[in-house]
Amino acid sequence: MAAAKKITLSPSRDIPFDKLVLSQSNVRRVKAGVSVEELAEDVARRGLLQGLSVRAVVDAAGFETGMFEIPAGGRRYRALELLVKQKRLAKTAPIPCIVREGGIAEEDSLAENIQRAPLHPLDQFRAFLALREKGQSEEEIAAAFFVSVNVVKQRLKLASVSPRLLETYAEDGMTLDQLMAFTVSGDHERQEQAFERLKTSHDKQPYVIRRMLTEGAVRASDKRAQFVGIDAYEAAGGTILRDLFQGDDGGWLQDVALVDRMVSEKLEAEAQAVAAEGWKWIEVASDFAYGHTFGLRRLRGETIALTPEEEAARDAFQTEYDQLSDAHAGADELPGEVDERLGELETALEAIEARPVVFDPAEIARAGVFVSIAHDGRLSVERGYVRPEDEMPIEPEADASEADSVRAAAAQRGGDAMVAGDVDEAETEEDEGLSPISDRLITELTSHRTLALRQALCERPEVAFIAALHALTLKAFYRYASESCLELDLKSVAFNAQTPGLNDSASAQAVQSRHESWTNALPKDAIEVWDALQAWDGDSRAGLFAHIVSLSVNAVHEPWNRRPRALAHADRLAQAVALDMAAAGWTPTVDNFLGRVTKARILQAVAEARGEPTANRIGHLKKGDMAGEAETLLAGTGWLPEPLRTPIIDSRKAAVDDSEELSAVIAAG
Repeated sequence: MAAAKKITLSPSRDIPFDKLVLSQSNVRRVKAGVSVEELAEDVARRGLLQGLSVRAVVDAAGFETGMFEIPAGGRRYRALELLVKQKRLAKTAPIPCIVREGGIAEEDSLAENIQRAPLHPLDQFRAFLALREKGQSEEEIAAAFFVSVNVVKQRLKLASVSPRLLETYAEDGMTLDQLMAFTVSGDHERQEQAFERLKTSHDKQPYVIRRMLTEGAVRASDKRAQFVGIDAYEAAGGTILRDLFQGDDGGWLQDVALVDRMVSEKLEAEAQAVAAEGWKWIEVASDFAYGHTFGLRRLRGETIALTPEEEAARDAFQTEYDQLSDAHAGADELPGEVDERLGELETALEAIEARPVVFDPAEIARAGVFVSIAHDGRLSVERGYVRPEDEMPIEPEADASEADSVRAAAAQRGGDAMVAGDVDEAETEEDEGLSPISDRLITELTSHRTLALRQALCERPEVAFIAALHALTLKAFYRYASESCLELDLKSVAFNAQTPGLNDSASAQAVQSRHESWTNALPKDAIEVWDALQAWDGDSRAGLFAHIVSLSVNAVHEPWNRRPRALAHADRLAQAVALDMAAAGWTPTVDNFLGRVTKARILQAVAEARGEPTANRIGHLKKGDMAGEAETLLAGTGWLPEPLRTPIIDSRKAAVDDSEELSAVIAAG
């Protein structure tokens, strides 16, 4: 057997920089990675860590000219050239080079660039960690290796991952994205438990890992977390799970018991301050069910007027706001400082306009307050609600009827008491004086007047509208008011079955805000409502009418109260207003739907929104895991369960889908 031929490596030698030229055979044309300027700084600090690959330049006759071209290592040459231009490196400085002979220059350049293996992220992490342990800061490490500080933070975050998982990653047992997902939690035992669960899961996406590690935690965007404050929570010893590799909305508060205790303590402290105002009762909860004020009368307090100083401040803020707005009216984008100032002015104006309300001490003594957390994490204090049992006895109306006058006169004469209709017409004829008209006659006369009013009102639709609006306004905003002669009633359903987050939904917030706006716009005294409505313009009256009528909508399915025709009408009403519950803000979650139906329903929902193949991917999961996966898969799809669908909208969507499918078929030829 012949001996293997020994290979000979190219010799290395130092060549003066001014004897080097860049070859046109270098395959790198596109700039990538560290810039030449950054590489020059690195060479100046650490020296040239890798020599240049060069070839002798020959003339037409094939003789060496003393110059050497560089087919591989062009970026290093440019970095050295920059240092020479900056007079930080001599033109004749010796440069370590590998002198290549034979072969093709382009082949050398291509081989050097392709065969160069990037540093494994785990090795990069270990190198960064070693530097940090030697005292270098994250900023210093980032500057030394020309990467962002965030890259260093991300790599160092891998130190929070269990060594077992790091070993699995090093052996290609998981992807880098999966490994990064485990950094959400620093608990190695919990990480390894999640990894074991992941082995039996069909879906091993990073978001699945994050969900496993954050189960039961409170998101930083949750209103409870915003109410107590992240800083206060951490100061109390609470820990936060963070995700450095993607947006996490502030992370997850891991100690749920601590969050609940801090919420309770802060609400109680706020409630004590409110109770000092003298209210009869205070109810405290982080969240009340929607409609918790139904059946209660709300007091109408007096808004404290602005002081001269406050009026002057408001005028100054408004003037500055108008001037800034006018000055930049034509700009496509506001300068940062202008946008910031406009925001400050808006906040200041809102604070001035949000005037405190004072109540009669006698009314405070029989009314109460609800203290809770608003949807955005602010304190919510709803003052001045009177329970029916705390209402003052209703006194009879001051003006007595004519029959009562007759009874009183008879009593004074010592005669027998008379009842309604007892005054006889013949008897009144015998009395030559101006005697009261009998109740019976008044009834007959007002019957004629009622019919005449009905006919006249029918001929004046605009007055009929105001009359109906007046009657309904009294029902919606003025409890126990009896100023209308129209026998109209208004009922607003209270929701017996409460779904999570109903009170914080976009629709609930909009209805409540609009109701408060109309309350503030209406007179405090019910007897003044008729004159106020007549003075309003048509748009204002129409807006109030729509709001009041909307309060009477009842499309709630109740097993004990079968109303098939009413619910069918709710569908027609939804069609008329083009209701789209997805656009209204409803989205399927584990709490409001997916966790409360069968696995078959969950799979049906995913199949309808994402297709059968996607549904089949989660078909093997347990109910809880399946619901959680489905929540993620259905997010943003606009999918709705059957009771929330509006037929006309569904048909339009189907028509659009069919049209797109047909267009695709035609385009495919």
